[in-house]
Amino acid sequence: MIKTDVVIIGGGLAGLVSALELARAGHSVTLVERKTYPFHKVCGEYVSNEVKPYVQSLGVDLSALGAAAINRFQVSAPSGQSLYAPLDMGGFGISRYTLDYELYQLAKLAGVAFLLASQVETVSFNDNQFEISVSDRTGITSQTLTSRLVLGAFGKRSKLDKTLDRAFMRQPSPYIGVKYHIRCDFPTDLIALHNFSHGYCGMSAIEDDKYCLCYLTTRSNLRQFGTIPAMENGILYRNPHLKTVFENADFLYERPEVINDISFAPKQVIDNHILMTGDSAGLITPLCGNGMAMAIRGAKLASNLASSFLQGQLTRSELEQRYQRAWSEQFARRLWIGRTVQQLFGNAWVTETALRTLRMFTPALRGIMSQTHGALISD
Repeated sequence: MIKTDVVIIGGGLAGLVSALELARAGHSVTLVERKTYPFHKVCGEYVSNEVKPYVQSLGVDLSALGAAAINRFQVSAPSGQSLYAPLDMGGFGISRYTLDYELYQLAKLAGVAFLLASQVETVSFNDNQFEISVSDRTGITSQTLTSRLVLGAFGKRSKLDKTLDRAFMRQPSPYIGVKYHIRCDFPTDLIALHNFSHGYCGMSAIEDDKYCLCYLTTRSNLRQFGTIPAMENGILYRNPHLKTVFENADFLYERPEVINDISFAPKQVIDNHILMTGDSAGLITPLCGNGMAMAIRGAKLASNLASSFLQGQLTRSELEQRYQRAWSEQFARRLWIGRTVQQLFGNAWVTETALRTLRMFTPALRGIMSQTHGALISD
């Protein structure tokens, strides 16, 4: 049995940033991740500049990694009519493959213990401590961990969500996400959101002269055509911007990254005394383009309070109350706005009408975007 201060379940942005911060604060940290680094994830790969100074303070050299500077926004309706607006705060584009791997290396240097190619099967809480069973790729329990604290950073949807019987898992979700890396002729300073029937596709520059193309759609769209390429040809191509991209870009994957059953329903921030962070705590709709920044920001919040608890400055009850309150203050409104704005897109008539209206009142679009972004944070 392995004893550690903190077990972090999931090695995406929220898990890695939390692990790095807690290890640097002097705590023993074990992170469990079912994959091995580096790896791709379904993600829009655009990060708001609200967290740029903080990311750099962690030791990430974004310039050396080739992050693209993004300061303009385009949204198009299924017909192709478009609206452009400046991104007041701006952002940067970088792949999860590159950014997560960089944070993983920094976390290893800070002393984080990693259990890779492993999966948490159960988490129990008794006598003010956790017991966590971990299995290897064969599904056989290989290790048992005990810890004073557990952070859940296992992403949009996982086996553990079902094990914990989290409420949102009882609500079927119609959404699937698909991601490619491509090379094409496209402005590096622009992030585009192209709508199509029952979905939308984001596109922006990342490192190495590549672009991330990531879209959200429904299982009904996929069932109608049977395969992803047939669905893209039958539905996405109706938007002339997407037709041009798909017909002319160089697709760098043999096959796309795909994730099913994406849920935007509200989630519990604390479940069985586990502090949830990143997408495990709540997922903003991709059209708001801010999930990565929220994951990083949430990890900073969780790790700061967790460190205070581990140092004896907070009781568990105080920790949970403060985390719940602080998380809601930072993110609850942003998530609600994201869910509300999503209703303006997907349906062709509604999307066309929304764009015509926003074209007449461009400040309204900038106002909506500002509501899904937070204030600048540093170290």
